[in-house]
Amino acid sequence: MSAPPISDLNDRARDVFRVVVESYLDTGSPIGSRTIAQLSGLNLSPASIRNVMQDLEELGLLAAPHTSAGRMPTEIGLRLFVDGMMHALEPSAEERAAIESRVSQVGPVEEALAATTAALSGLSACAGLVMVPKHELVLRQMSFVPLSADKALAVLVSEDGAVENRVVDLPMGVSPSALVEAGNYMTAMLSGMTLVQARARIEREIGEERALLDSVARTLIERGLAVWSEDGDRRPVLIVRGQGRLIDAAAAADLERIGTLLDDLEGKQEIAHLLDSASAGDATRIFIGAENKLFSLSGSSVIAKPFRGLDGRVVGVVGVIGPTRLNYARVVPMVDFTAATLARLMGRG
Repeated sequence: MSAPPISDLNDRARDVFRVVVESYLDTGSPIGSRTIAQLSGLNLSPASIRNVMQDLEELGLLAAPHTSAGRMPTEIGLRLFVDGMMHALEPSAEERAAIESRVSQVGPVEEALAATTAALSGLSACAGLVMVPKHELVLRQMSFVPLSADKALAVLVSEDGAVENRVVDLPMGVSPSALVEAGNYMTAMLSGMTLVQARARIEREIGEERALLDSVARTLIERGLAVWSEDGDRRPVLIVRGQGRLIDAAAAADLERIGTLLDDLEGKQEIAHLLDSASAGDATRIFIGAENKLFSLSGSSVIAKPFRGLDGRVVGVVGVIGPTRLNYARVVPMVDFTAATLARLMGRG
């Protein structure tokens, strides 16, 4: 069932609907007609409000979870509210500064991503999510620096200027000249290639016996490329921070749902697929409850926004996951601002 157009609701229905939704997002509880009449300032009697709420329930926008327990919005109602009635609240100067300060810290990009995601989690009271593609290094220069008789430091300089070091085991009897030969060969033959391309090239050259290297230098090159490739395969694709913020006072009454959600967060590959689906286009995507099968049982919402690099390509997706009653008006602009901040971070590289 889809939400009716907002234009189908008259002014009275819109006013009552807004009060019910905003009360639910604030408290997580249904609200009754008498409370609405007392607190909303709508100048309607409880009986009139009950009639309006009944009409909204027949449209599938409200539901009564318990007898005489008031009404709360359905997921369809939340979708109508978010798409047609919500007034976004821009992040405050303090909130913007809290997010930007994490991006400006010195260190690996992954650490800045994790810190920024943690900041977003804290400000939104949700779990923060960020996904970036596996970082593919493009080689520019390689060398080996001896550390001891059986170990050397493999130094890789990528095309973006980043320098990475890895300790590798040396074959028996390796000479300093073999270390120089291996580094020079890698720089000359493999510069401009990704690690995957470089390994394929080396395997092909050695297989066809076209690599003018002795066996020691060959072993060094193979080990050097292997240690970088294995490390790259372990790099995080998805970072999740702040799962504990999902367990608040209102959620404690529904521990089964929260347990289901925390279990879902363990399935990072499935979450990565969800975020990847949000990477098309520039718009912020909002998945409410059963609109996404992954979180349909836990009744959770996901807000996700892609961010781009200097070349305009999508380089990642950032977002939050929380209960369906999260403060969309505040959190959506916060996710937007975080995406813009991360775009600047990725552009710096």
